[in-house]
Amino acid sequence: MADRTTPELILHRGLFATLDKSKPTASAVAIQNGRFLKVGQDHEVMPLAGADTKVIDLRGRRVLPGLIDNHLHIIRGGLNFNLELRWDGVRSLADAMAMLKAQVAITPAPQWVRVVGGFTEHQFAEKRLPTIEEINAVAPDTPVFLLHLYDRALLNGAALRAVGYTKDTPAPPGGEIVRDAAGNPSGLLLAKPNAGILYATLAKGPKLPYEYQLNSTRHFMRELNRLGVTGAIDAGGGFQNYPDDYRVIEELAEKDQLTIRLAYNLFTQKPKQEKEDFLNWTATSKYKQGTDYFRHNGAGEMLVFSAADFEDFRQPRPDMAPEMEGELEGVIRVLAENRWPWRLHATYDETISRSLDVFERVNQEIPLEGLNWFFDHCETISDQSIDRIAALGGGIAVQHRMAYQGEYFVERYGHGAAEATPPVARMLEKGVKVSAGTDATRVASYNPWVGLSWLITGKTVGGMQLTPQRNCLDRETALRMYTEKVTWFSNEVGKKGQIVEGQLADLIVPDRDFYACAESEIADTTSLLTVVGGKVVWGAGDFASHDDKPVPPAMPDWSPVRRFGGYGAWGEQQAAPLQNAARMAAACACASSCGVHGHQHATAWTSKLPISDLKGFWGALGCACWAV
Repeated sequence: MADRTTPELILHRGLFATLDKSKPTASAVAIQNGRFLKVGQDHEVMPLAGADTKVIDLRGRRVLPGLIDNHLHIIRGGLNFNLELRWDGVRSLADAMAMLKAQVAITPAPQWVRVVGGFTEHQFAEKRLPTIEEINAVAPDTPVFLLHLYDRALLNGAALRAVGYTKDTPAPPGGEIVRDAAGNPSGLLLAKPNAGILYATLAKGPKLPYEYQLNSTRHFMRELNRLGVTGAIDAGGGFQNYPDDYRVIEELAEKDQLTIRLAYNLFTQKPKQEKEDFLNWTATSKYKQGTDYFRHNGAGEMLVFSAADFEDFRQPRPDMAPEMEGELEGVIRVLAENRWPWRLHATYDETISRSLDVFERVNQEIPLEGLNWFFDHCETISDQSIDRIAALGGGIAVQHRMAYQGEYFVERYGHGAAEATPPVARMLEKGVKVSAGTDATRVASYNPWVGLSWLITGKTVGGMQLTPQRNCLDRETALRMYTEKVTWFSNEVGKKGQIVEGQLADLIVPDRDFYACAESEIADTTSLLTVVGGKVVWGAGDFASHDDKPVPPAMPDWSPVRRFGGYGAWGEQQAAPLQNAARMAAACACASSCGVHGHQHATAWTSKLPISDLKGFWGALGCACWAV
């Protein structure tokens, strides 16, 4: 039998930021049975190597604990990831539209092309969204659904036909179908005041078969691994049904194919029947059931529909219904009696204050001490509410939604109000439990480095200085918000989040030194090596050879993931050639009579595209002689 003290993996000659105050730095780690066996200097760790120990030379690179997202819709996002054209990180509308055009050319009927959140118009150099006319021009026959945050969706003519919206379609409650002068739907859907119409319309689109959903979820996890994410708390989500929509993630867990440690919350599903949901679930599910890779984490982020305010800063703040307190108290009592923690979506202090009235009342009869409950978001939370949360032993999970919606908040409430929205530094100063996440995939991007950049610089992805320096965080404090601080929110303190002997061996080697790179570079960080439980789940650059278990190609074969990848993967090195090739082809009158010379010019620009994509590319340009 193998010696239990012989490590399976050693990483050495690294610059480890352990986040362990008793041993803040190290140069090597030894990993055995998925945990850190030894953390120290090379001369302390290397003698532990056995004949079968895998050794990776880090060549002086920075090493960080794996990033943990406190609010990620990974279960829902995974089911659809392979269907979605991601504009996350794309920096010009011209590039985004070139991607859309190319994807339309290879998407078979009756499938849609979907751009489902993760971006804002402010990230584009043009500072605008495409017009419906522009979308129709590149996609006259293929349905296109474009979700922008949770404020609007753009549908081309083919999509309107596919979902059946006509002159006679009534206005849905809480939303608006914008119409032209003749009363026909224009293709613009508005959340007024909630996103129900956006959810419902998207749900009308084709879904992936079960086997494809398994593949899609694996690709989403791999994309997160590429960005250094090793763990997350899934916050449930609208139109995410339990247990049906959890079959895929459960099967992957059973097959030991999860590359993200996942704690999941159960999100109520039926308005006015929320208490019945939780009575049933607390009788049939056990808090913390599962493993270190997949485990139950309690209730929320939706507990009762009447307590859910929305985060569309283009609209006025909503007032919660008068029945909110009574309905919420019924659910909180069920959860407290069963010792289930919860999370509650709350954007505005008015909602938070009313919810705290309920929590304090329940606490008088059923003490909440020891329950790791918390609020999500809390953009406009007051000092008084922070103090009340701290007194009750709760926490606050913040996300970088303001990095995507800050411009709209300033437009409505002014720069002064935005300076501490949310007041993260103040929360930390008051000693309340606080951690960070993304709220991806629809309202913001899943890229945690964008969140770290926002916490450190105070800037939106559009470049607006939202938060003054006095309210920003230093790099280590921000990093702790995405690592060790998240563990309280999943009741795993001391198990992960640091590079410490005995903790779960999750770490990343970023492609730049987080502590030394320019602030402007933080958001563009990716991982060169991601390790979860001592297993390499992502390798790139000098460490690509260690990535020995890649995911099978994205399914279906026309999936946008195959052509464009995820956040920033398309990038200037590919989007620019495609855009320039389109201009070159147009200049050469490629669609009608391009000749060999014109093709040579355009082909030079597309030389970085996969061969399998060229037919679709030329087809997107209307060129009949792509085979030249």
